[in-house]
Amino acid sequence: MSSCTRVALVTGANKGIGLAIARALCRRFPGDVVLTARDEARGRAAVQQLQAEGLSPRFHLLDIDDPHSIRALRDFLRREYGGLNVLVNNAGIAFKVDDPTPFDVQAEVTLKTNFFATRNVCAELLPIVKPHGRVVNVSSLQGSRALEGCSQELQERFRNPALTEEDLADLMEKFVEDARNEVTEREGWPHSAYGVSKLGVTVLSRILARRLDEKRKGDRVLLNACCPGWVKTDMAGDQGSRTPEEGAETPVYLALLPPDATGPHGQLLRDKVVQDW
Repeated sequence: MSSCTRVALVTGANKGIGLAIARALCRRFPGDVVLTARDEARGRAAVQQLQAEGLSPRFHLLDIDDPHSIRALRDFLRREYGGLNVLVNNAGIAFKVDDPTPFDVQAEVTLKTNFFATRNVCAELLPIVKPHGRVVNVSSLQGSRALEGCSQELQERFRNPALTEEDLADLMEKFVEDARNEVTEREGWPHSAYGVSKLGVTVLSRILARRLDEKRKGDRVLLNACCPGWVKTDMAGDQGSRTPEEGAETPVYLALLPPDATGPHGQLLRDKVVQDW
């Protein structure tokens, strides 16, 4: 591959919204599309499915919970393309509503993948995003609802424009610790590990966008979070009101913002519209 070849990458893309995003990018992105999954057999099966539709994605193994796996992907992108043009952080998990797993375990596992692993992917891949690159973090309005369910003190901390990435990570760790100690309600947290994890992703997106403005303003990299809506997937227990293709519309819109676009940046969007939160 030549470093002149453009490349878009989608995490957690072997099914659901991620697969729909990869399919849309294969049709519309002017370059290579790399579909990633932590299960190689399922990832390659997804590639074969898209190939049967006349599309040509590439596959790369990626377990976002494994720092070594993230770095291997980073090295592949550097070697094959000299960097990255579009990154869609879609990989994530959610426990079913009736799952009997204790809440403290749900909190630890959910935050580990949805927030901390997504943060690790950004830490490794943002430095290799090329000028005019696009970064999309798939979040959820459940994050906004989680913010509304926080105490006034926590809301003020999350909304503080001076909040650093390290401060945010400390807050996420505190939620996990409070869940372990069974004091989340007393400490002002909502009872939703998924919601808190996606609140973290949304706030992280704002912080990373601000950092891009400070350090790479001239590169015009745009980074945003988005809510795909309540999509009928395995994660939603097939109870969603939208198809994966409908859920993919806003992530794909952000991934394909034109080179001369100046925004949105550091925002949360749903149905291609910036949300107040």
